[in-house]
Amino acid sequence: MERNLTHVALFAALIAGLGLIPKFTLAFGVPITAQTLGVMLAGTVLGAKRGALACLLFIALVALGLPLLAGGRGGLGVFASPTVGFLVGWPFAAFVTGFIVERWRGNLALVGSVASVIGGILVLYVFGVIGMSVTLGKTIPEATLLVTAFIPGDLIKAVLAGLITSALARSRPASVLSRG
Repeated sequence: MERNLTHVALFAALIAGLGLIPKFTLAFGVPITAQTLGVMLAGTVLGAKRGALACLLFIALVALGLPLLAGGRGGLGVFASPTVGFLVGWPFAAFVTGFIVERWRGNLALVGSVASVIGGILVLYVFGVIGMSVTLGKTIPEATLLVTAFIPGDLIKAVLAGLITSALARSRPASVLSRG
């Protein structure tokens, strides 16, 4: 129990820390942040339940006003912004990512990457598109078009999540709880 709480807190801190990395702007002006890599890693490393709990803890801290989101954002106002769907979707994304890694045996780099694409991109985008549609008054197809620019960066993060998880499993097998 104590070990699980420690891991959940550490991954909430990892997601917060990844928000400090300066955003990378793609050639066509779309900013990419590293925090969703933390969400993917929470799932691939901690597994479904602990990964989702790490994201819930992070969201609770943001709701309390801590400026933990990329760009130093925090507080209840972020839940009224166009990115609210993505933020609300983080626990679900981590859960689905972790669920896949827990059940699909095979090459962990491949499994972690595919799980991150399914959970950390597809599931997350469902929440994100709905949030953008509601807050911006756009149709679902219009909101979907708005997020397509983020796909290349998120695919890179998904592959990184798989590679990092695989490397962690090789160096410290007991630390990859999703495979325990």
